[in-house]
Amino acid sequence: MIKAILVFNNHGKPRLSKFYTHFNEDMQQQIIRETFHLVSKRDDNVCNFLEGGTLIGGSDFKLVYRHYATLYFVFCVDSSESELGILDLIQVFVETLDKCFENVCELDLIFHVDKVHNILSELVMGGMVLETNMTEIMTRIEEQNKLEKQEAGLSAAPARAAAAVKNMNLPTIPTPNINLPNLPSFK
Repeated sequence: MIKAILVFNNHGKPRLSKFYTHFNEDMQQQIIRETFHLVSKRDDNVCNFLEGGTLIGGSDFKLVYRHYATLYFVFCVDSSESELGILDLIQVFVETLDKCFENVCELDLIFHVDKVHNILSELVMGGMVLETNMTEIMTRIEEQNKLEKQEAGLSAAPARAAAAVKNMNLPTIPTPNINLPNLPSFK
């Protein structure tokens, strides 16, 4: 089972964190810091998995990670998960992000957090892998995008209706000429 998915930059700033096991906010921050320190000090030419830190579960858990440009993608998993399978899942996740954002970068993760979480929820839910076929994942994401566009069209409907009424050529109704008496002013 996947216990947590973390994405952080080269400076340790978390860009995505999804925990599938309950930890309070302070513990989550400590786990992110410890995971960054464990992963960032490793050379690029070493194996991409290591024992989990003391906070995430120790030797019963593994950290499986990939380092792409300025981002670390880290999956904290238990011993029942295959390290190579998780490396493949990370690759599918990154390639899916790349297709959705056209050359994904750190700023895409910052400004489109909801979309990134939607993509992640197509791959993993409740700590279990749902889908690894990128074609299926992209189909679901495109369906979601269509729904969002339809909803945006519905929410804009009242504004379009008001604009249409303003632009209608309605006949003008003549107003009668009414003379009002001069009233004294109150000062």
